[in-house]
Amino acid sequence: MRLGKMLGLALLLGALTLPGCSFKRFAVNRLSDALAAGSSVCVTDDDPELVGAALPFALKTIESLLLQSPHHKGLLLAATSGFTQYAYAFVQTEADYVEDSNLAQAKALRERAGRLYRRALGYGMRGLEEVQPGLLKSLRSDPTAALARFRRENVAQLYWTAVAWGAAIALNKTDTELGADLPQVEALMRRALELDESYGQGSIYDFFIVYDGGRPAAAGGSLERARISLRRALQLSNGQRAAPLVSFAETVAVSLQSRAEFVRLLNQALTIDVNALPEQRLANVIAQQRARWLLARMDRLFVE
Repeated sequence: MRLGKMLGLALLLGALTLPGCSFKRFAVNRLSDALAAGSSVCVTDDDPELVGAALPFALKTIESLLLQSPHHKGLLLAATSGFTQYAYAFVQTEADYVEDSNLAQAKALRERAGRLYRRALGYGMRGLEEVQPGLLKSLRSDPTAALARFRRENVAQLYWTAVAWGAAIALNKTDTELGADLPQVEALMRRALELDESYGQGSIYDFFIVYDGGRPAAAGGSLERARISLRRALQLSNGQRAAPLVSFAETVAVSLQSRAEFVRLLNQALTIDVNALPEQRLANVIAQQRARWLLARMDRLFVE
């Protein structure tokens, strides 16, 4: 972030303490716009620990601004995506890494991740209902009609709301009421895919790798559809995203007990140059960390 922009943000923060409703509202909106547009600073970083330490302050700042400007679409998107990414990359993933040595800590971390996903979902639905009031109710009765008003500019909000919703369901399989919403999650993702399949260099297909590859055929899953999603995700990123390879290896290759495919996919993920797509740098670093962890515990995942 340039020095001039930093000074500008500092002045805006100071303005929030001054009297005068109109000027305060102007300062809130300017700062909100700047924060909502500033996510690239994190996603292009190559140091997950640094980002993980900085995100809580940024997220609480966003929440504070939302109290002043509750309908700001950019802030609602930033809160939805920010809490979702923080929950996965720095809470749920940590639970996976410590589970073998400290089951109680892993359980506590997953419970925290679940709360963060639900917080993200709350902001996500608020953002979507800025476009379609009463969406949640209509989504359950007629998803196609409920989502008809959404356009390409809404894809990010659709995507991150669905990711948060799906992750919350996956972490709490005993919550049957939450689990019953899985068709609504799929509806949001399919609408996002319909509007812009290239979003995030094919990131929407990552969801369908896990969604189709992680369910038995009797429950609507399909390994062939999961493979199609993997191929399309790689095509749209020119093979420069590690996440779809890691997701397919962990979900499908393990399910099929295909050790050779598991190793091949993870090694392919590790060959990706994290600097090839700057906007995917942090995601690639985190995915490659998971690939190394999965390879290190391969004997726990495969019978032979």
